[in-house]
Amino acid sequence: MHWKELKAQLLSIGSARLTGEPAARYVSRSAAGPGAGGEGSVFFAVGKRRVRLGLDSSSPVSIRHLGDGRAEMTVGGESITGQLEPVALHCPRQAYITVTGSCIYRCRYCEVPEIGGKRKSIGEIVALVESVIDRIDSISITSGVLSTPEEEEKYVLEVIRELGRFGIPIGVSIYPTEKTPENLASLGVDEVKFNIEAATESLFSEMCPGLDYTLMWDVLERSVGLFSRNHVFSNVIVGLGETDGEMEACIRKLTGKGVIPVLRPLNPAARLSEFERPSPERLLKLYEIQKNALLLAGLDPSQAKSMCVACSGCDLVPWRDE
Repeated sequence: MHWKELKAQLLSIGSARLTGEPAARYVSRSAAGPGAGGEGSVFFAVGKRRVRLGLDSSSPVSIRHLGDGRAEMTVGGESITGQLEPVALHCPRQAYITVTGSCIYRCRYCEVPEIGGKRKSIGEIVALVESVIDRIDSISITSGVLSTPEEEEKYVLEVIRELGRFGIPIGVSIYPTEKTPENLASLGVDEVKFNIEAATESLFSEMCPGLDYTLMWDVLERSVGLFSRNHVFSNVIVGLGETDGEMEACIRKLTGKGVIPVLRPLNPAARLSEFERPSPERLLKLYEIQKNALLLAGLDPSQAKSMCVACSGCDLVPWRDE
């Protein structure tokens, strides 16, 4: 089985059983995004290609750690030899930090409001980066919303001012205000990700009550002029009830504006726990649509320096996952 097909199958399952030698240094735990609040996850790599899988003792996928990161995966009767990648903060080669681990919004797919995590102090965040600075290439910042988007942005901007001392690329993904792109650009942020989340406005309203769909598109469009093409991204969740045609229209609208879509397979959680993950066949079909749209728009995901596209563990990324 080729890597692209294997990864689509693994993303459709979303989990693995971890056995064998002790592997604590390879286990990541998340305060946001897929798997927030779960038992942790691992990054399994074959060469430069990787996939992130949540840990689940009942998973049909098995990863046996042989020691020193060497690992053997078994899925569908096939065995694949690879590596468990050591994580820096949340993922390999990045300090991916959630500033505020709680949120006033109640997006139906998100477990962060239920987790109710705390806000990290600026000193804590700086210390976290310092603890992994010798094994990271970039810093990625995301956050919930503690009280208001304006207050959250003000705090995140203070965090970024302090992180500038490290002299490595910084990517930021927060819920925006009208001035967020300009404020982040003024501090030298390298990349941004503002998440459309759903393929249609009606699904967005259903899944993300209280969030502003029009604002998301506005800040994305303005961001391309500030951060340049190949450095502006947007997550779109696959599996919220959209059709393939609706997803394709969203993909092409994003790429037409110079934004790289991140097609994120749904992790059935929170109030969507009864939903199903998208099938491998659907993920592969949308991959080809995304690849074509990126090609026509002249966009190149390999230029990403931070966040999800640079990591690639949770999504199929055109060309990298060939």
